[in-house]
Amino acid sequence: MHTSRRRLPGELVFSIVLIAFSLFMLWQAYSISKFESFTSAGAFPMFAAAVMLLSGLIAAAETVRMAPLPGVEGESIWRQFVRQITPGVLVQFVIAIASYMFILERAGFVLSSYVFLVVSMWLLGSRKWVLNLWVSALSLAVVYLIFQTIFSVVLPSGTLLQGLIK
Repeated sequence: MHTSRRRLPGELVFSIVLIAFSLFMLWQAYSISKFESFTSAGAFPMFAAAVMLLSGLIAAAETVRMAPLPGVEGESIWRQFVRQITPGVLVQFVIAIASYMFILERAGFVLSSYVFLVVSMWLLGSRKWVLNLWVSALSLAVVYLIFQTIFSVVLPSGTLLQGLIK
């Protein structure tokens, strides 16, 4: 059974932006070494950008043919776009990632990563707190062991507790 899909708010604009970006990338790839030969430095980037441009053109042509998705009465197209593209969990997750990046240097890798993992699991729907705490601890222990011991990566220790621990 084939159902016709409706065009989402912002989908046509995204297709146009994709085409513009593809053209820009094609121009950038061409400027690497022009098109001297199939083995020149810019040949593969030009091929990849051309494929991206072709895909963008096909997607835009299909999008233009679609009927727009009917919105809520009285709701602007911009509001429909924002409602569909930025659901609450996505906004909360972006805030969690930004917070993690902000506290990583201060609290250190272990503490900030542990809190981030627990919060992330909760945001993604897991309400089993004890399981979340254990899975986060186990996952973090494995990651720490691999990066610190095997790869010898120096992970941030944090400055928050630096004066308290001697």
